[in-house]
Amino acid sequence: MEQLWKNAHLYGGNLSYVEQLYETYLMDPNAVPEEWRDEFDRLPKVGEQISQDIPHSTIREHFRYLSKNQNRSRPVEVSSVSSEHEKKQVLVLRMINAYRVRGHQVADIDPLNLLKREPVPDLDLRFHGLSEADNDTVFQLGSLFFGPEEAPLKEIVEDLKQTYCSTVGAEYMHIVDTQEKRWLQSRLEPVRCHPVLGAEERSHILERLTAAEGLEKYLGSRYAGAKRFGLEGGESLIPLMDELIQRAGRDGAREVVIGMAHRGRLNVLVNIFGKNPAELFGEFEGKKLIESSGDVKYHQGFSSNVMTAGGEVHLAMAFNPSHLEIVSPVVEGSVRARQDRREDPVGSTVVPVSIHGDAAFAGQGVVMETFQMSQTRAYKTGGTIHIVINNQVGFTTSRKEDSRSSEYCTDVAKMVQAPILHVNGDDPEAVRFVTQVALDYRNEFKKDVVIDLVCYRRRGHNEADEPSGTQPLMYAQIKKQKSTRELYAKRLVEASVITEAQSKEMEKEYRAALESGEHVAKSLVREPNTELFVDWRPYLGHEWSFECDTGVDLKLLQELAVKVNEVPEGFAVQRQVQKIYEDRRRMAAGAMEVNWGFAETMAYATLLAEGYPVRLTGQDVGRGTFSHRHAVLHDQKTARCYVPLQNLADDQPRMTIFDSYLSEEAVLAFEYGYATTIPNALVIWEAQFGDFANGAQVVIDQFITSGEQKWGRLCGLTMLLPHGFEGQGPEHSSARLERFLQLCAEHNIQVCTPTTPAQIFHLLRRQVARPLRKPLVVMSPKSLLRHKQATSTLEELAQGSFQPVIPEVDQLDPGKVNRLVLCGGKVYYDLYNRRAELGLENVAIVRIEQLYPFPEAILEETIAQYTNLESVVWCQEEPMNQGAWYCSQHHMRNVLHRHNPALHLHGIGRPHAAAPAVGYISVHLEQQEALVNEALNG
Repeated sequence: MEQLWKNAHLYGGNLSYVEQLYETYLMDPNAVPEEWRDEFDRLPKVGEQISQDIPHSTIREHFRYLSKNQNRSRPVEVSSVSSEHEKKQVLVLRMINAYRVRGHQVADIDPLNLLKREPVPDLDLRFHGLSEADNDTVFQLGSLFFGPEEAPLKEIVEDLKQTYCSTVGAEYMHIVDTQEKRWLQSRLEPVRCHPVLGAEERSHILERLTAAEGLEKYLGSRYAGAKRFGLEGGESLIPLMDELIQRAGRDGAREVVIGMAHRGRLNVLVNIFGKNPAELFGEFEGKKLIESSGDVKYHQGFSSNVMTAGGEVHLAMAFNPSHLEIVSPVVEGSVRARQDRREDPVGSTVVPVSIHGDAAFAGQGVVMETFQMSQTRAYKTGGTIHIVINNQVGFTTSRKEDSRSSEYCTDVAKMVQAPILHVNGDDPEAVRFVTQVALDYRNEFKKDVVIDLVCYRRRGHNEADEPSGTQPLMYAQIKKQKSTRELYAKRLVEASVITEAQSKEMEKEYRAALESGEHVAKSLVREPNTELFVDWRPYLGHEWSFECDTGVDLKLLQELAVKVNEVPEGFAVQRQVQKIYEDRRRMAAGAMEVNWGFAETMAYATLLAEGYPVRLTGQDVGRGTFSHRHAVLHDQKTARCYVPLQNLADDQPRMTIFDSYLSEEAVLAFEYGYATTIPNALVIWEAQFGDFANGAQVVIDQFITSGEQKWGRLCGLTMLLPHGFEGQGPEHSSARLERFLQLCAEHNIQVCTPTTPAQIFHLLRRQVARPLRKPLVVMSPKSLLRHKQATSTLEELAQGSFQPVIPEVDQLDPGKVNRLVLCGGKVYYDLYNRRAELGLENVAIVRIEQLYPFPEAILEETIAQYTNLESVVWCQEEPMNQGAWYCSQHHMRNVLHRHNPALHLHGIGRPHAAAPAVGYISVHLEQQEALVNEALNG
């Protein structure tokens, strides 16, 4: 250190040289001269609890300080530079960094003052070798954005406490990017996190708090004891949302999509979205408002338009079940779809907002999955504003050691280096400020940011609960706690911003508006611009039908087949992939029968040619888990990618294909949100193995299969789930067909088991070619992707449609047939080949390719030709307690009863089992041979 000060004249004028040396030293100490390495080794170090950035930043500030001294008109003597004051200057800079890193740990963010904080030694003057005796000593502020370049130590500490230890606790020093940290410092430090507001701004905050509190009081008195999951204790959310939406609109956003769980939802719908209170009262009184099963009022979505300084903004509240955080990735999918529709790859025009509860944010894994997708190509949306309504209790769990293992409920956000702004909910001005910072950060860096709104829950988990039984001390304090509005109104009266009478008048006006059934959202647009809406009208009111012509002109099919198999000149294709493309060129020329990969690719190509966007995501979708697709080519020399489907025409619709990160729950929820927002697109999620859909069961149960009946939400999402018993054990065999069939009712979804390339071609095309929008679940094959018999012709692609039932194709004499085998999926080929081996002419095999909605009329027509039937069986590969047997047998029996009441249906498959399949190939083969033989021979 002494050497540095002796050479102060050197790096005072050569600051950049010394800084470059220090940068090099940090990366590789051996890369700098020995005399500099020795001196750098002696620089003051900071404990591990402080950011690793601090030793570097501290010495940089010292370099800057020395440089300023050396550039003064009168040179500073070396002896004065090496004085005790200069040594303390470095310690002050280190203390400043300590406040930036750990100030939030002593911040006044709990309105109940129950939050117990451990002492933080890093914030004590003595920890840094300073004392009260230095209070009046003037020090350089270094990188602080406090205004002056120097100030007494006492003022520096006071300003640091005001900025980092008051009602705002900012966590951002975990961010690696220095530019982002400096940007945040430039926003927080000049105003000490508490900008001075004018009377009009403060009155507006009070008006929004009045609305928030007024609705809860009114509902509490009119519907006493009814569940509403009220916002009481967290009323600052309403001015927060108001500021967020208004500022977003000012900055150019045209849409804001919001997802949130129960607490405060009704308040947001009425006071922010402008839902008519009369409609809400009707829901409390149990009035039937929609022709469906419906859902509880605090799950309902909503949309409206509000006016901002930047123009009209469309607001959308996502429908949400009780699975709390699962709505987060649904919101992201909806936002990405809206951004794609607006041709906005940056994410400026549509802003996602996720409002969380503290316990769910810390406890549910889908939160992590959603953060993980935030910067990936397939799922990024330009940054999400996360708002945690931190009630400091989850249902009845409030002890920190029970609710989480991290210090804060928001610590999971650090995984993507999101800044976290903790704020005391009883300081609405601070809430407004952090909202501005959060949105501006999102717009500046296109990354996620978290607002931790620390508040409390004045009632129990719901209004029927008595919370003091489990949280006696917390609720003893809450009973004494004045409301946020009451505290803020008193603050404004004392500051002479308003009078007590004006405050009371605000309350009366709001209650009068509620009682008269008026809209109470001030910025609501009564005649909205419909161009901001997604137009679903062409897809409404269509009844189920099996008929849909999905044929394509043969000439167009061949032209597209040529384009989709073209590879740029000089592009080095891997050897096996080259063979696949050579075969596809032969298929396009009619010299070779069509396989699965070709037919599927042509389904996408023809849809794109007809103007339909296509989006395909999932693990390994570019290549295909079983290497059949190869829609994304990789140059073997440069690793650059080429997607033929994206290069069919200059003006073609969007073709999106991305390998997803290793998630099922969040990814499937994202695609659901996307599909519910762009109705004219083919949106596909493919599981690596069908079994992996298990990890997304919440999405399947709560959204895909029931969303239309609960909320009236149409969705055309397609799920490709590889399914088939190939001897690969219990985790790689079954997509759990039985679970999907059990969820089938009211024509809610489609479940299909296609077995030929032509079938998948027409099935995928049918999904968007007809205006009906229903989720499609495809039990897609594995071995059939290359099965020599699972082929089709170009003509079969060009003509016809998807066949829900495929009749016997061999020239069997129907009069000789006395046994009928019904089946679905790849077991058909095993049955067909064994029948040929045995030379059986009395057994017909009929494939049911659509299991729901079940094609009873088509099946009846198919088997009408068999007038001499004596036995009918259903054959499946799955164990008999799984697969299609239990959920579909009544449909088949209905058909048989109409054909011949004397016939009885029998089921054949693997023995009942707890696991989907066996783990030994020898046992698998024995079971497969047994079920095939039994099906054919009885």
